[in-house]
Amino acid sequence: MTLRVDVLSLFPDALRAYADTSVLGRARERGVWELFVHDFREAASGAHRSVDDTPYGGGAGMVLAPEPIARTIEETPGLARPVIALTPSGEPFTHATATRLARLEGFTLVCGRYEGFDQRVLEAVVDEEVSLGDFVLAGGELAALCVIEAVVRLVPGGLGNDESSVEESFGDGLLEYPHYTKPAVWRGREVPEVLRSGNHAAIERWRRTQALALTWRRRPDLIERRGGLNPLERRWLTELGLLESPDENG
Repeated sequence: MTLRVDVLSLFPDALRAYADTSVLGRARERGVWELFVHDFREAASGAHRSVDDTPYGGGAGMVLAPEPIARTIEETPGLARPVIALTPSGEPFTHATATRLARLEGFTLVCGRYEGFDQRVLEAVVDEEVSLGDFVLAGGELAALCVIEAVVRLVPGGLGNDESSVEESFGDGLLEYPHYTKPAVWRGREVPEVLRSGNHAAIERWRRTQALALTWRRRPDLIERRGGLNPLERRWLTELGLLESPDENG
């Protein structure tokens, strides 16, 4: 099955250019996913094909009019569902969201511009809203590309080698462990000895404890989200000096 991704945007060329590069480009060549970009300005009426207007109630900036977006969604044959608007007020986009979308036959992303969408189009033709984070971009194109890449690399064949996406940050609720490559010593800094030992069990334990420690220091909210520490993880953090005792709740 090929994943279908539709994107509504005022800057279709920007999306197509990036989709042809690197991981996404190779995955498209292998038939893992296909991209359909729709310029909703083409659905606008009037000589100037205007897609925005001043906000009711006053205020700075312009608001995207509902009709061009609604018409594009309603009149595009085979448009993938669900339809997802990229908005700062949407649900946070997470690894779990990407995993859910990767299991679908397709989805559609709607890129905003200016001060955002007329609320009525979100209510009428959009199925859900997602946000990349607590910040504001000039438009939704960069966010759309982030979503697409996060999803495509989870689709079977998206990375060429499916094992590449197994042990990654957030995959099991933790940040990923540190990586090293040659040379063994670089500017006086050595690769941890365990990684050069050939002892696969020891390497696996080191990677697990490093991922846990990194998450504990930088993103304790992720550990809280997965239900806290289990007894073994408490012992590991104690051995690393990050907990005073195995019974500490942190």
